[in-house]
Amino acid sequence: MDPQRIREHLIEAERHVALSDEHIARQIEITDALECAGHPTRLAFDLLTTFYAARALHIAHRDFIRNELRDCGG
Repeated sequence: MDPQRIREHLIEAERHVALSDEHIARQIEITDALECAGHPTRLAFDLLTTFYAARALHIAHRDFIRNELRDCGG
């Protein structure tokens, strides 16, 4: 693949990791607020767990793209 195209993919992958961080931070706030108000939190924690799993996938994908860029000399 063209190094420029790989760089574009890397930029997008970095954006996905950053968005994952934002989603996790916001979900922690929501979960804490629910807990403080005495509301059930199981679903909020389940969603937080899903966000952490998605973040791990985004990081793995980003790292794959970084390696691909390095391997093609970009």
